Amino acid sequence: MSQQTIRRRVTQADVARAAGVSQAMVSYVLNGNKAISIPEETRQRILNAMQELGYIPNRTARSLRTNKTFTIGCVIPDITNPFYPAFVRGVQDVVEQHNYDLVMYNTDGQAAREVKAIHSLLQGRVDGVIGVFFHSNARDLAMLLDHQVAVVRLEAIAKRTGELPLDNIYVDNVAASRHAVNYLIQRGYQRIAMLTNEAGPGRLRVLGYRSAIVEQGRTVPESFIQIGEFTLEGGMESMQRLLELNPRPDAVFAANDLMAIGAIMTCKAHGLRVPEDIAIMGFDDIVTDRIVSPALTTVSQFQSNLGRKAAELLFERIEGKAPPGGRNVEMPFEIVVRESA
Repeated sequence: MSQQTIRRRVTQADVARAAGVSQAMVSYVLNGNKAISIPEETRQRILNAMQELGYIPNRTARSLRTNKTFTIGCVIPDITNPFYPAFVRGVQDVVEQHNYDLVMYNTDGQAAREVKAIHSLLQGRVDGVIGVFFHSNARDLAMLLDHQVAVVRLEAIAKRTGELPLDNIYVDNVAASRHAVNYLIQRGYQRIAMLTNEAGPGRLRVLGYRSAIVEQGRTVPESFIQIGEFTLEGGMESMQRLLELNPRPDAVFAANDLMAIGAIMTCKAHGLRVPEDIAIMGFDDIVTDRIVSPALTTVSQFQSNLGRKAAELLFERIEGKAPPGGRNVEMPFEIVVRESA
């Protein structure tokens, strides 16, 4: 019987010898120490040596030494909505640059699951949390802060945090929606309806929609605002109700892109042409907008950039570089004109 050779565990000293650097330099790279300036060529040489030798960092020893877990939690409401994976990808890019791990929780936008995620993150011990919380407020998140866990929220609007070191990153949803509806008005559409959801940013996007319509001296028929889920099915069902109106709208602004794509599907099922018979516009700029036919005109939130900025704010907080109080950071939006409107 042949005996399998058990390899000795590769150490930081082995990596240092292979890379031609000091063991301290290897430790600086592993710990993401920003206080020490390390040339990129040296950093890459160390990373290459780790890969070639099969070095696996001892997370437990590292945590004991630094009193950190080197893990970040990310809480999102809907993993099936392409907006959120793109957002998480931006978070991941920055997390990996700091040599941290990322764990993710999907809440389906439910209050109970948000609370469960917060408790799970506390039990699993993380150094920071980036989250989209539709139901949890600053008081709920204070549980994390009480345990020295840094928190950054993706919000729909600037939030007052008082003395809490709770950071918010947001796009001005009211202004962005007003801008989108004004785009439709400027193109001559007279009967502009809206598909939305009552949770999270949906309410704010309705405010922007109403504001743009009223500024033109028009009224908003309540039947022109249809409430549904932020899903393809929600968009299809809400659009069906709009098509039963007389007169029906000549343009529709949807509060997210999945609803907008669902609306296009319903129009096609009724033999209506988009945008010739009815224009449709969305909000988010998810990856499928480019491949749906017609390609979707929408409001871009630059979700990967949102994720990267949220993670940068979080690490500033973790590394003690942030101010003591909470921060509100507004991010840009942009109208992306394609074929549907």
